[in-house]
Formats: sequence, C-alpha cells, structure tokens
Amino acid sequence: MERVATDIHQHLWPERFIESLSRRTTPPLIRRGGREWVLKLVGEPDYRFTLDRHDPEIRRNQLDRQGIDRAVISISSPIGIEWLPGDEAFELLGAYNRGVRDLGPGFSSWGALSVLNPDRHEVDRLLIEGHIGISLPAESISTESGLDQLGPVLSRLESNAAPLFVHPGPVYAGDRLGRSSNDPGWWAAMTGYVSQMNRAWHAFVAIGRQRHPDLRVVFAMLAGGAPLHNERLFSRGGPAVGSDPGFFYDTSSYGSRMIDATIRVAGIDQIVFGSDAPIVSKAPQMDLGESAHEAVTVSNPSRLLGAADRKALAA
Repeated sequence: MERVATDIHQHLWPERFIESLSRRTTPPLIRRGGREWVLKLVGEPDYRFTLDRHDPEIRRNQLDRQGIDRAVISISSPIGIEWLPGDEAFELLGAYNRGVRDLGPGFSSWGALSVLNPDRHEVDRLLIEGHIGISLPAESISTESGLDQLGPVLSRLESNAAPLFVHPGPVYAGDRLGRSSNDPGWWAAMTGYVSQMNRAWHAFVAIGRQRHPDLRVVFAMLAGGAPLHNERLFSRGGPAVGSDPGFFYDTSSYGSRMIDATIRVAGIDQIVFGSDAPIVSKAPQMDLGESAHEAVTVSNPSRLLGAADRKALAA
C-alpha cells in the first residue's frame, strides 16, 4: 500500500452544512456578520470565521505545503448537532455527511450520527458511502448508560473493523437559555473539553473495553491527558491499565513535552497526528525526530484506520 501521510483530525464545513445552520432560528446557528460569519452556540462565546477557512481547495493547498497527503474530516461536535432532537439532527447530520463525503482527493471523513436516537444500521450505511469510521462526542460514552445506549453502534463498528473517533462535545459553561458565555475563547478547550475526554477514556477503560475488545478507538487531544493518571487510577481502586494496542491518541493542541509524556505511558505506536485545523491555527511545535514523525503521520494512522481505510482509498 502506498505511503499516505495523514492528519486524522481536521474540520471543514461544506457549503450545504453552513447553509443548513444559517436557516436555524435557535443555537446552534450561523449568521453573516459583515465580512465574517458568526457561529452562535449555547454556553460558548461566538466563533467568528471566514469562508476561506472551509474552502476545500485552499485546505488542499495547505496540506501540500505541510507534507500531508490526506486530512480526515470530523464533524465539530462542540456545536452539539449529534444531541439535537429528531428532524433537527437529521437535516444537519445529512448535510455534513454528504458534504464531507464529496470533498474529493486529499480528504477522508468520520461519519456522524445522532446520539439520542442511535441506529446501528446507520453505521453500515455511512461506511458503505465511504466514511472511514464514526465520530462520537465524548460525553455520549462517558457513563455506563451512555455505553449501553450506543453499544449497538460500537458493536457495528467493531464487526466492520472500522474505528471510533472520540471528540469533545458541547460545554454548557454559561447560560443554558441560549445566551453566549462571557468566558474567554479558550476556556472550554482547557476545562470542559479536558474533563470530557478524561471521562470518556476512563469509562472505556472501566467498561467499554471489556464489551468491545476489538474496537479501535482514537481519542482526540491525547484523551485530555487521561493515560498519564494511570498510577492514580490504580491507587484509587481502578483497573491497572497497560498499553492497549487498540487505543490511539491524537496530538491536537499539544506539543513535544505532552506528547513525549504520553509516549512514555502508551508507547509511540499509539500516537497519531491530529492538527484540529482550522480551529487550532497556532499548534505547538511537534519536534519528535524523523522516525517518530513517520510513525505518528504514516504507520500509526494506517493501523488505526485499517481495512475501512483501504476500502475508502481504493474506491
């Protein structure tokens, strides 16, 4: 198989997805604000962006300059679309899944589905359409009841030998009535997101892995540093956790020191490159050496994505 340098964690909002969000009257929604567009969420500050940040051709050129052959696009789970009821979720999820599926060369995608009404057959459909796996917001699988609810989805992924991507979801840090939070723009990323990823990792260690022993799982943002707490977990009566070959950790938002610490616990073979572009525009330096860089961008993503990826690349 050809060498494919991969960024397994990027975001790109297709035109039809932006149009669907712009038609909404309650958050999450998008509005035009002069030369910029504004994403309004519950409990987070407004997020301002320009459409060029989500232009596939511009992104493809950026990948070329960075020496990355392919970016795997994920839905932006903090928007909260997976948690919307019924038809609200159906329209937006459909716009996202169809849009990222059709981005063309240089892109693959994580499919997204409802966590309130999960359908295991939707997993099959999304994989057949060409998505390389499924993403879920961290809070949806951070409890035993959540793992119960989404168990059929995880089982279908496992039986299809396709991976799961765990991404932080909505953080209702402020007013739940729909007004924007006055917290700094970085607040949710450093508090709620970290907590969510820790909870999801610990839930999967304690419950999920026994139920789904062969499921490959990649945790965004190094699982919020959760693997570094192994000693505390064991000392408090939790399970002893070794290096799990089915757990992977993406590097998004972290640099060499945190990545190196995670490597010491989980091993280099479990680290994959994820930039979180364009949300993170000033990523810390990842200076790991040539062989480690090859591992996190090429060989480890290949093992993570596995057979589902080979099918997508061949299509």
